[in-house]
Amino acid sequence: MNRELLESLGLDKEAIDKVMAAHGKAVTELKSKADKADELAAANETLTTQLSDRDKDLKSLKKGAGDNEELNKQLSELQSKYTTETQALQDQIASTKLNGALSTALVEAKVRNPKAVKGLLDMDKIKLDDKDQLSGLEDQLQAIHESDSYLFDEGTKQDYNPAGGNPSDQDPTQTLVDAFKN
Repeated sequence: MNRELLESLGLDKEAIDKVMAAHGKAVTELKSKADKADELAAANETLTTQLSDRDKDLKSLKKGAGDNEELNKQLSELQSKYTTETQALQDQIASTKLNGALSTALVEAKVRNPKAVKGLLDMDKIKLDDKDQLSGLEDQLQAIHESDSYLFDEGTKQDYNPAGGNPSDQDPTQTLVDAFKN
């Protein structure tokens, strides 16, 4: 949906602004829900893969349960492997959550090009707390907004009246017609 479509339907500027604001809010909510769904799908896929790998390892361990020493060695190897994989999975999930929350926050901040703004952010200073709230983002966004305000959508300015200048009292079309009559 865009302004041109609404203008072609004959809506006035105030109605168009209200429709666009409501549409923008709905799009933001949908993007947020889509990001959360992507996070959950990625976590689900990773967990499913990890479970199937563990099942295979346990079956192979049961088959090869030879002497006790070899079994203990295999168990300790698998335990360290699972610990490493679990930590990697938790890191991946945390990264996915952080990226999803960051994308949502950038959309809510009305960033025109989130990819460009992400490149300007110091990701080491941005953290996600237990309540899925970003810390360290607001200050950076404020600094970017001050230095590169063109990256943010601030809407259209209303009632633009340039200072100075003398407004024409005549209709420009009528002035042209009068010029050709002479």
